[in-house]
Amino acid sequence: MPYKEKPIVKKYFTIGEVAKLLGVATSLIRFWETQFDFIRPKKNAKGNRKFTQDDLKKLKLVYHLVKEKGYTLQGAQEHIKNSKDNIEDKAEMIESLRNVRSFLEEMKKNLP
Repeated sequence: MPYKEKPIVKKYFTIGEVAKLLGVATSLIRFWETQFDFIRPKKNAKGNRKFTQDDLKKLKLVYHLVKEKGYTLQGAQEHIKNSKDNIEDKAEMIESLRNVRSFLEEMKKNLP
């Protein structure tokens, strides 16, 4: 049986990497950190933030509510408090559908 390499999965992301993934400024991520108490990245001795996959998932949830759905910060906080599991499922489903769509569009480009 041939050897199959496992994909490398990053454990920690810098604030710059997170900002690039979400398409927002780093200052917005720092601001969201102050507004949403469930976003708490680890900090090293210098104070640099290290975001985990879980932190990234939470930030994507906030991004989805505030930027895509148009919620105010207070509205997003209340919505998360009342129905966090339901929102996370919907956000994951939307992300999955976007990935499928981009995959299908790429396949369409490669057709003769």
